Amino acid sequence: MAMSEYARRLREKVGNDLLFWPSVACLVRDGDRFLFVRHVEGRWTLPAGAMDPGERPAEAARRETREEASIDVEITGIVGVFGGGPDFRMTYPNGDEVAWVTTVFEARIVSGTPAPGDDETAEVRWATVDDALALGASPSTRHVLQSVLAGRPFDAP
Repeated sequence: MAMSEYARRLREKVGNDLLFWPSVACLVRDGDRFLFVRHVEGRWTLPAGAMDPGERPAEAARRETREEASIDVEITGIVGVFGGGPDFRMTYPNGDEVAWVTTVFEARIVSGTPAPGDDETAEVRWATVDDALALGASPSTRHVLQSVLAGRPFDAP
């Protein structure tokens, strides 16, 4: 997995200890289908990733979508803000622990054709929510999709 220079410097200081990280994701729609990426370790997610220092959330969402899915998007709104629970925490194979608070943006494609765009992305595909859940969407993606379908964009009880 690619790691930013900022994250690399932090990890040198804290080792594998838990880092709480602001992140972004893009919900790109085509009718009742959404764009998903399969990361090389196997999990299906929305195009998503951590923000870099000084980066605005919408800029990070556009960057991550370009890097992972080879498309440029226009941000059309905020779907919701999610995180804090076990669905938004993981341990990478190298032992690094991370937890996210994720701002999910709705977006539309303005150029490009969806395809894997970096060494982190194995596959890109359109799928309905049911198809994505059957594919094995990551816990955070599953949480976001189920919350959005239930009309709860901010983890409201």
